Order: sequence, then C-alpha cells, then structure tokens
Amino acid sequence: MSTDNPKARSISAAADHVVAMTATIADTELARPTPCRDLNLAALLTHVDGLSQAFSAAARKEFGPLTSTPPDPTQNQQTQLPSEWRDDMRRHVHDLADSWDDDAAWEGMTQAGGVELPAEIMGMVALSELVLHGWDIARAAGISFDVPDEILQVVFDFHFPPQPQDERDGMFGPVVEVPDDAPLADRLAGLTGRDPRWSRTTAQN
Repeated sequence: MSTDNPKARSISAAADHVVAMTATIADTELARPTPCRDLNLAALLTHVDGLSQAFSAAARKEFGPLTSTPPDPTQNQQTQLPSEWRDDMRRHVHDLADSWDDDAAWEGMTQAGGVELPAEIMGMVALSELVLHGWDIARAAGISFDVPDEILQVVFDFHFPPQPQDERDGMFGPVVEVPDDAPLADRLAGLTGRDPRWSRTTAQN
C-alpha cells in the first residue's frame, strides 16, 4: 500500500536525482576520483547500486545476504562496470524508492549492512545514503547538485548534532567546519565529513 509519509516522498525525489545524474556520466569518466576516500567513480557507482538493492530488501523485510553483509566499497575500486550499468542503476535505485513507498516498510525492525534498526530509522539511512552519495557523484562528475533544500534539511537534521568521532568512524570522517551562512548543501557535506571545496582539481593536486 502506498504511503503518504513525506520521508518516502523524499526518498523518491532523491532517487530521481541520482538516476538523472548517472544518466549523464560517460564511460570515459569512470576512473575519476571522488570525495569518497580510495574510491573512483566506478567504485562509487557500484557501491550505490549495491546499497540500493540492500535497502530495497530491508524495506520489504527480505533478509539474507543482501541485508546481512556489511558494505565494503573499497573492494570495488577496480570494478569494470557492465555495459548496461546505467539501466541496472536506474532499475535498482527506483526499486529502492518504490520499496519504501509502502506503509509496511516503515514498521517494525529491519536489517541492512548486517545492522538491525527500527524501520523508521533505516528508511532515513536509505535517504541519507542517496543524498550524500548523490553529492559525491555530482562532485566527481562535475554535475550540478540540485536536490531541494527541504530534502537536504531532513538529512541534515537526521545527522545533527554529530556523534562523537569514535562513533562515526567507518561512516563519516571528522566534521569539516563550514560557516553557518553557507549553502545548506555545503553545511550537510561538512557535517558528514566531506569538504565542500572538494573538486577533481583539488583531488589531483
């Protein structure tokens, strides 16, 4: 049953943005660096494709290898994406959005990455992953990041105030200080350990 949950609508909108961005990426760009340490763009896209499948299964409470295995995106650094990777990405990211567009998805407990959480929290993690990795993809590919501020604010509020760094390790690097009057996308990036000034040029210097 479809839900009126505004967070589900945010997931759908964020998914649309990720799909639109990836559709513009040329295969010649896949070796580019990204804001994610040690990941090139191919590896990041592989990671997003995989997490989309895992969070779709989490929404449907279909527990198994997709939900019980902790992610290790560094294993995908040298991944050669299949020729149909854009179609796979579009299908899996949209399936993620469709899976959370169901009242039952937000009820009870569920699992992803080997971690069990209330489904309400897991849905927010799924939204956060789409938005933050959407930012990473946009920076790596030199694409405008146009996710609306109302969605960015939901993700910002989910992560603020930041946890102590020893609890963030493995998820986010140290908070990057950003002025309070900076754009919300920059403040969210800094909050989640990303440098808003990152670009392919700075990464290669």
